[in-house]
Amino acid sequence: MKSIKISIPSLIENINIIESFIDNAKEKFHINDDIYGNIMISVTECVSNAIIHGNKQDSKKTVNLELRFLDDQIKFIIEDQGEGYDYHHLSDPTSPENIQKSGGRGVFIMRHLCDEIEFENDGSKIILTFYMN
Repeated sequence: MKSIKISIPSLIENINIIESFIDNAKEKFHINDDIYGNIMISVTECVSNAIIHGNKQDSKKTVNLELRFLDDQIKFIIEDQGEGYDYHHLSDPTSPENIQKSGGRGVFIMRHLCDEIEFENDGSKIILTFYMN
């Protein structure tokens, strides 16, 4: 298993660093275009949530991102220093009563673009899995 880790201060402009990290991983691990877009959207969304909701944009707190490259899958582990949240009871952003509300969209998007999503530490750690084939 190959692993690469990066840690960023909780500033929303650091999403650029994450995008570059994913682009580098695409080259290094020959990630095909079919899943590259899903990875880019899911991981940047997850890191944004970690910065905004998890660490409350406190630049003294960091978001850690680890990429684990396995034979047939790539895992992205995103962890913030927040308290976590109730990821079991997020409102469905597609139901009519929630269309105007913000919140819940990021996890909804990630669930649809990833092959697997796991929550640990009350939601302050999320593992996004993408199958290579």
